[in-house]
Amino acid sequence: MCSNIENDNYNHNGIEFAHYLKIYIYFFNLVYIFCVCLQNPKTAAAVRSMVKDRAMSELQKCFGARMEFGTAGLRAAMGPGVSCMNDLTIIQTTQGFCAYLEQCFTDLKQKGVVIGFDARAHPPSGGSSKRFACLAASVLISRGVPVYLFSDITPTPYVPFTISHLGLCAGVMVTASHNPKQDNGYKVYWANGAQIIPPHDKGIAAAIEQNLEPWPKSWDTDGALQSSLLSDPYQEIHREYCKTIQQHCFHRELNKNSEVKIVHTSVHGVGHIFVQAAFKAFDLHPPYAVEQQKDPDPEFPTVKYPNPEEGEGVLTLSFALADQEGATVILANDPDADRLAIAEKQESGQWRVFSGNELGALLGWWIFQCWKLQKGEGKASIKDVYMLSSTVSSKILRAIAVKEGFHFEETLTGFKWMGNRARELMDQGKNVLFAFEEAIGYMCSPAVLDKDGVSAAAIAGEFVSYLASKNITLSHQLRSIYEEYGYHISKNSYFICHNQDTIKQMFERLRNYDGENSYPKECGGFAITAVRDLTTGYDSNQPDNKAILPTSKSSQMITFTFANGGVATIRTSGTEPKIKYYTELCAAPGNSDLNQLKTELDNLVDAIVEHFYQPEKNNLTPRPE
Repeated sequence: MCSNIENDNYNHNGIEFAHYLKIYIYFFNLVYIFCVCLQNPKTAAAVRSMVKDRAMSELQKCFGARMEFGTAGLRAAMGPGVSCMNDLTIIQTTQGFCAYLEQCFTDLKQKGVVIGFDARAHPPSGGSSKRFACLAASVLISRGVPVYLFSDITPTPYVPFTISHLGLCAGVMVTASHNPKQDNGYKVYWANGAQIIPPHDKGIAAAIEQNLEPWPKSWDTDGALQSSLLSDPYQEIHREYCKTIQQHCFHRELNKNSEVKIVHTSVHGVGHIFVQAAFKAFDLHPPYAVEQQKDPDPEFPTVKYPNPEEGEGVLTLSFALADQEGATVILANDPDADRLAIAEKQESGQWRVFSGNELGALLGWWIFQCWKLQKGEGKASIKDVYMLSSTVSSKILRAIAVKEGFHFEETLTGFKWMGNRARELMDQGKNVLFAFEEAIGYMCSPAVLDKDGVSAAAIAGEFVSYLASKNITLSHQLRSIYEEYGYHISKNSYFICHNQDTIKQMFERLRNYDGENSYPKECGGFAITAVRDLTTGYDSNQPDNKAILPTSKSSQMITFTFANGGVATIRTSGTEPKIKYYTELCAAPGNSDLNQLKTELDNLVDAIVEHFYQPEKNNLTPRPE
C-alpha cells in the first residue's frame, strides 16, 4: 500500500503529495503501525483510510504536532496521530506522568493513584473514556503503583474527593467535560486534591517526551484488571461523598416538607444518579429527570452543544418537562457533572437562565448565611473565613466580604488556582466556605477542591426550598443581594478564531496601541484608568508596574479598568478556539437604576468589540445563538 502511493506523483494544491506523504508513512511505520494499529484495529482502519484517500490535510492535522500537556492536562479530538486522544497518546502520557510521580513521591507504591472516567466514546477510532482509563491503569500497575480504578462512570468531582479521602498521591479523570462529542481529555490532580499547577505541568510534559516508547506491559489491560494492585473505590467513595456533603445540609426538616418542584437534566452525561443520591442525602424530594437526557449518551443527540453554559438551547427539553409538571426551577449539569446551571420560571411565565456570576452571588450569599447560622457551634470566627473567585468572575463576593467582615481573594482563571489556594488557606487553619468562576463552576464544600456540580445541586435544592418556604424566588433574592451590596452587572461572551496568528496580532496591537509598549487609554469614549496584562506581567496599578498574580506567556489575558467602574478582561481559552471577554459594571449600594447600568454596560461592550476585537477585519466568528 505504502509503496504504491509513494510512486504516485499526485499534486495537491500545487504541492507534490508523494514527497510529504513519505514523511507521514515513515512516522506510521515507526510509531503507529507497530504501536497502535496492531493493538487497535479501528485506529489502523482510520489511518489506512486517510492514506488511501490521500487526505493530506487530515494526515497533517493528526500527525503534524504532538498535543501539548499543560495545567489542564490534555484535551483534543479522539482519533489517530500524536495530536489526538488515542491508545498510544494515553499510554505515552501516563508513562510520563508515572515517571514524574516516581521522582516526586517516595511512597507512591504505598499510596497509589485514582482514575475515573466519563461516558465519552468515539466508535470510528475505537476510543472511549473507559478504555483510556484502563490503559492508564495498566501503565501504572506495570510499575507497581496501586490504582483505584472506578468500575463505572463517575462525576469528575469524585476523583479529587477520592485523593483527599484516601490520602493518595495523584488522580486522573478521563473526560472532556462539555466539549463536543468527538473530544476527550486527561485531567490530572495532585496529592493535595487540587488540579496541577506549575511547575508540575512542565515536569510531566518533559517526562512524557522521555517515555514515548510503550513499556513492555503498558498494553496489558487484561493483566492489569486482574492485578492485586487494582481496586474499585466506587461504592466506598459514593457512600462517603454523600455522607460528607450532608455537613452542608442545614434545613433537613424543611426539605422533607418542601413542596417546591425541581427539574434536573444531566445533558446525556453522568450526573443523573449522583444528583438523585445527593438530593436523598439532603432529604429533598427527588427532582424530575429529563427522560431523553438522563442516561449517558456520547452522541449527545438532543443538543447541539452539551454545555449548559450556552443557555436556553440546551434547556429546551427541561423547560417542557417543568411546564408539564408545574416545576419552577431547573438544575442542569454538564456531561461530567462538575458544573451547574440554574433556571427559574418568572411571574410572566418566561424562564430566566441565571448567569454564572448571578449564581455565584446567590450561592455565596446562601453559604455565608448558613455559616452564620452554625457559627455558634464552635466554628471558625469570621476573621478566618474566606471566599474565592477567579479574576474574570464577578466581584460581588468582594462587596459582601467588605460589608460582612470576612476575607475575599481572587485568583487566576480556573479552579486549579482556586483549589490550590483553598488548600493553602486550609492548611493555615482558615475556613474556605465557597469559591466560584463565572463559567458556572462552584466549590460549595472544601471536601472537593474543584468545581462540583453534584454538591452544588443539592445545596441549591435546599436553598430553593428555604426561599419557597418564605415565598421568595431566586430572582427576588438576587435583587435583594444587589440592593444590599451594590449591583454587579456582567456581560460575557466570546468570538471563535482558529488562526493563532490572528489572535497574536490582535493582542499585540492592544500592547502597542499608540506606539511601542503603549496600551489604549480609552475605548469608544470610555476612559481607561488601569491595565493589567497577565501575559507580560504588566500592571499599571502596582508601584513597580509588575503584576501580583502569576503570569503565563503561553496564554493571552489583558484586563482594562474603566473610569465608570467597568472592568473588562479579554483572554484566550485554554481548551477551545475562543477569544473570550468578561465585563462587569459595579455600582455602589443605593444605585438601583438597573436599566441605566445595563445600557451603560451594553455600550461599553459594543465599544470593546468594535475597537479591540475588530471582528470583521480579523474574520472572527460570533458566539452561536
